[in-house]
Amino acid sequence: MKAAVYDMSGKKKYDIELPKIFDSKIREDIIAKSFEAERYWQPHSSFSDAGKRHSASGTISHKRHDWKGQYGKGISRTPRKALWRRGVQFNWVGAEVSNTRGGRLVHRPMGIRRVRKINEKEMEIAFSGAVAATAHGKYIVQRYARISKVEKHLPFVIESFDNVKAKKFLHGLKEMLGDLFEVALAKRTVRAGKGKLRGRKYKSNAGLLLIKGDNEKMKIPGIEIKSVSEVKVSNLYPLGRLAVYTEKALEELK
Repeated sequence: MKAAVYDMSGKKKYDIELPKIFDSKIREDIIAKSFEAERYWQPHSSFSDAGKRHSASGTISHKRHDWKGQYGKGISRTPRKALWRRGVQFNWVGAEVSNTRGGRLVHRPMGIRRVRKINEKEMEIAFSGAVAATAHGKYIVQRYARISKVEKHLPFVIESFDNVKAKKFLHGLKEMLGDLFEVALAKRTVRAGKGKLRGRKYKSNAGLLLIKGDNEKMKIPGIEIKSVSEVKVSNLYPLGRLAVYTEKALEELK
């Protein structure tokens, strides 16, 4: 499988042979499983001692002659805390248990969420398939609603560079991508509706993913840049994310 290499002006220079990872089988089920395993789950729970910080303990005894017992009083064995007492007479209220005011919750969230596990071979299959999907136009069409067809030859490869000016790079990128350039830049818009009041004021798209070599240095505003060692399945999921590789990145992918 071959791909065209473009220069900074967006013009084709020559063709190169792609690494075998682009010929990998795309297992959508395993890729989805890997994405779930990579996701960060926010732990959620109440305070571990909430509703259990009272002086009440155990249950009320109904035996004869027991200290603080309630034999013959006609009340339940619910644990109680004493508000005041006169001799052996108590004014107390139920506490601690879930059927009392201020008591613990019955089935509170424990703050423990089992992270989905996935073995190493499945991770390799998932990563290879996610990378291979960037070279298939049908996945790009499925992911982006604004794109009806992909006329360019995939994947996109540019010559290696260091510290190029953003204006020059974006001009060459526009020439190289053509109609796909409209989804290449990350954009942020203000959300419509009440979501603005609830901590999610902005909506943004992912934009283009530029995959570079580990030793290459570049910073382009509006474009997510990852080195080969940093790329995860979650960066390419859902399948078909628009991605551009540098020549050094392809060498490291081998």
